[in-house]
Amino acid sequence: MGRKGRCAGVYVSLTQPRDTAHAVAAGLEGRQLMNLYHCMVDLKDDAKALAFAQSLDNWMEHLKTKGVIQDWRLLRRKLNLASDAHRDFLLEIEVEDLSQLDRAFRLVGSEKDETVERLHRQVHQLVAATDFGLYRPFPDPERAERMGLI
Repeated sequence: MGRKGRCAGVYVSLTQPRDTAHAVAAGLEGRQLMNLYHCMVDLKDDAKALAFAQSLDNWMEHLKTKGVIQDWRLLRRKLNLASDAHRDFLLEIEVEDLSQLDRAFRLVGSEKDETVERLHRQVHQLVAATDFGLYRPFPDPERAERMGLI
């Protein structure tokens, strides 16, 4: 669980540095910016927060070892300061691209691996509610809001 502090790859601002000087100042020079799978989580009333954190650590590190995520971090609301739209925990999962995220979902959904099933279940059984979002660094070279098939 002590590894949470090593998540320097998760960028709070979710923005790409404007130039090299900003990149150096932010400690991002030469780093590839990642997409963030952002999960807001509330636990069940009888779930223990430390048990959730340990189970999540086991699960995320397994996914990281399998190469289906790059990094992750768990945050908890402080002093209950948040709007009603925010949940108690924030989980940020870094992925290089949608292809890597797809591999993560495929691992969870289709592989009949007892370790995957056990680790996922140990986290999922503690969770009461979740909200998800996928974020990308911005501005980005793809400018995805301009893309469309129709």
